[in-house]
Amino acid sequence: MNLLRKLSVVAVLSLSLSGCAGVSFAGAHGFSSLYANTTGSQFINEQTKLGSKSGEGCITSILGVVTTGDAGVSETARKANITRVTHIDYRFENILGLYAKYCAVVYGE
Repeated sequence: MNLLRKLSVVAVLSLSLSGCAGVSFAGAHGFSSLYANTTGSQFINEQTKLGSKSGEGCITSILGVVTTGDAGVSETARKANITRVTHIDYRFENILGLYAKYCAVVYGE
């Protein structure tokens, strides 16, 4: 019985440190299984201005089992009435692999 208890503890710790929710966004920059809160940018064209309009789309994941949302650039731009995208920012947050969130912020005209 003592061995079973130890194996259970090891299994729970391994699962909690594996970052299951964050695995949904493993391609995001700054991925970490304990805690991550990062931002980044992608320039679409050579303009230095961000644009007068912006829109944000987010995806959330719980335990890597349930993932919902839409952070697609085209859908986010459409909702913000942006016809020409000039710049994209993104944010990624992961808390112990239990909760993860990825957001794309689209700028343009």
